[in-house]
Amino acid sequence: MADLNPTVWTRKDLIGIEDLSREEIELVLDTAPQFVAVSKRESGIKKVPLLQGRLVVNWFHEPSTRTRTSFELAAKRLSADTLGITVAASSSVKGETLHDTLANIEAMHSDVIVIRHSCAGAPHILAANHDSHIINAGDGRHEHPTQALLDTFTMREHIRAQRNDPTAGLDGVKVAIIGDIEHSRVARSDIWALNKLGARVTLCGPSTLLPMHIERMGVRVTTNLKDAISDADVIYALRIQLERQQKGLFPSIREYIRLFRIDNDSLRNAPAHALIMHPGPINRDLELASEVADGPRSVILEQVSNGVAVRMAVMHLLVNFGGKRPQGVA
Repeated sequence: MADLNPTVWTRKDLIGIEDLSREEIELVLDTAPQFVAVSKRESGIKKVPLLQGRLVVNWFHEPSTRTRTSFELAAKRLSADTLGITVAASSSVKGETLHDTLANIEAMHSDVIVIRHSCAGAPHILAANHDSHIINAGDGRHEHPTQALLDTFTMREHIRAQRNDPTAGLDGVKVAIIGDIEHSRVARSDIWALNKLGARVTLCGPSTLLPMHIERMGVRVTTNLKDAISDADVIYALRIQLERQQKGLFPSIREYIRLFRIDNDSLRNAPAHALIMHPGPINRDLELASEVADGPRSVILEQVSNGVAVRMAVMHLLVNFGGKRPQGVA
């Protein structure tokens, strides 16, 4: 593996993108290609021993397919042991606190805890009070940091290919994020990451799905899809999270499709080079037409593939270069 500068990464945990510096984000993105190469090995041995003997625990309090399996595969490709815990099979249903559950897991000598929880801030509280490396796999409407890292990595790789420049970054790249911003932790992490990397972000959706004062995050906001995508280098469609919404946030599904769906008709207003992205799972033909999701502009499956490499990079940095829990934290 290529040499890394351990002074750049000193964090014990990955809780969010908001607190990361541009240099820390770029270190993850610069580390990921090594692990992309591991996953593509023609020898069939898609493993490296960087976490050999370590225990990675996937502790998910909300349903997940892509994120959970991606972390599990990433850990195995780093030669770690893995353990999966779901809420239905844990003592939390009996009233055990998160701290007590994690204390018991740590008694089994865990090294990395990947946690998804419906309560914003849960990973932060655990990270401040436990020695395991904590990775936030999504906390409420707050953040989803590894999704933002894999998204920006995917964008950067395509920008470099388009420009035939292996050193190109995201400075000045225009990204339009479309849809349910209000309920999206992915949108918040992507906004933090893209702003730090110099991109220009536009948010678009029904006014009821745009958080109040979201402009304070340094983004442009519009409710007009044509305006949002007219000069976009990347068009990022978000899933409409019907399970998190109250009724009446937009008139009807039919109205949303007419005004905000990304399909061949709406893409006539976008540059020909614009990439199509989506964090998954897709509500096909609602926020994104199948013809576009499966079309030549789509890099959605590349996001999934890159997610494994980026999560390998994150766990490698945390375990092999990360710091320890500050002493005296209550």
